[in-house]
Amino acid sequence: MGFLLRIAFWFSLVLLVIPFDFGSEQPKAEHVGPIETFLAAREAFVDLTGICERKPDVCEVGKSAMNTVGVRAREAARIAYEVLDENFGETDKATLTGTIKPPSELAPKAPPTADEPAKPSPKPPQS
Repeated sequence: MGFLLRIAFWFSLVLLVIPFDFGSEQPKAEHVGPIETFLAAREAFVDLTGICERKPDVCEVGKSAMNTVGVRAREAARIAYEVLDENFGETDKATLTGTIKPPSELAPKAPPTADEPAKPSPKPPQS
């Protein structure tokens, strides 16, 4: 929805900048130039940035809404990743054959505590 609003805003600015020759068929209307359009847009932006001072509850609701959108977007991305991985992901043949250890075995182990004796490390297989 926000994307459509931004497109409409920029499209309207482009239409204001492009000069059109209306001819004599339309009555004389006040023409707005690009400089006036820019100044009006800047004033509107300044007014919108000050809304949190005038109405703090609007900003709180906006923050909550953005948080909710972020959480939902993250969850949707996770679900999409899992679906794509199931359908198009390739299995890692190196970990299945044993030539490379899986990530769970590569994780560093915590050093033994004083109560727990140190275990001897396994010896690598000799070829």
